[in-house]
Amino acid sequence: MKTFTAIIERDSDTHLYVGYVPGFPGAHSQGETLDELQENLREVIEMLLESGDRSPQE
Repeated sequence: MKTFTAIIERDSDTHLYVGYVPGFPGAHSQGETLDELQENLREVIEMLLESGDRSPQE
């Protein structure tokens, strides 16, 4: 299984955690908790890889 590094910030207005994977177009999400954000990012990355439309830029 490939490992990706995400940049995570907490939005001061909504108090949601937001994250994205640099160099991987479309790989971004949000969540109320870090666990929720991690799961959401995992699902997005799986969908992007399965669709073959997007892949990480190396």
